[in-house]
Amino acid sequence: MSSVKVNYLGHSAFSIEHDGTTVLIDPFLTGNPKASADAADIKADAILVTHGHQDHLGDTAAIALRTGAPIATVVEIAAELADELGTEHPIYDPNIGGTIDFDWGWAQWVPAWHTSTTPRGTVNTPAGIVINIGGKTIYHLGDTALFSDLALPGQRHSLDLALIPIGGHYTMDRHDAVRAATLVGAPLVVPTHYNTFPPIETDASAFADAVAAEGNATVTVLDPGQSLELQ
Repeated sequence: MSSVKVNYLGHSAFSIEHDGTTVLIDPFLTGNPKASADAADIKADAILVTHGHQDHLGDTAAIALRTGAPIATVVEIAAELADELGTEHPIYDPNIGGTIDFDWGWAQWVPAWHTSTTPRGTVNTPAGIVINIGGKTIYHLGDTALFSDLALPGQRHSLDLALIPIGGHYTMDRHDAVRAATLVGAPLVVPTHYNTFPPIETDASAFADAVAAEGNATVTVLDPGQSLELQ
């Protein structure tokens, strides 16, 4: 089986590639000072969105229009996007706990502890997303505080990678994220949602060292534009 490539695009945006398929997560590129890609150029075969804040919803509509990629996001955001893009565009509208099957795998929306309103004023419930592609399972925690239910996805699925926010202020900080890494239980962790703006500046290397000291996971710190491969 070929590897799964995980590309960090900056902030909380990622693209995941397997066998010619590219899945985008939270494609905030325009206006992102750490973005490693341009929304006008990036490839997408599906776009998954954790919640409606602009730094996550980002360029979803523009990329979807250009590429024809289906979008999957919580029901209230899905309804807003259907109004914006037209009902003929493929949009999936799971709620928390819902799973959407794709020809490349599946994605499940799970709880995150946060708030969210879209730039157009649609209130919505934030989520994390568990993604299965190429035989690998990746848990993008979205924006969340530390809470005990972060352990639940790993009790159902064998996780290969967790993408965990560490910046503080709007999400858990790097200290709480160490505990989150233990709860989630993935053997590999990539930190997200940090150093994009002054309120969320933090030390990713210190986070990596603290997780290593716990002995439960390995942290790979990616700069925007860097990638890792899950074999």
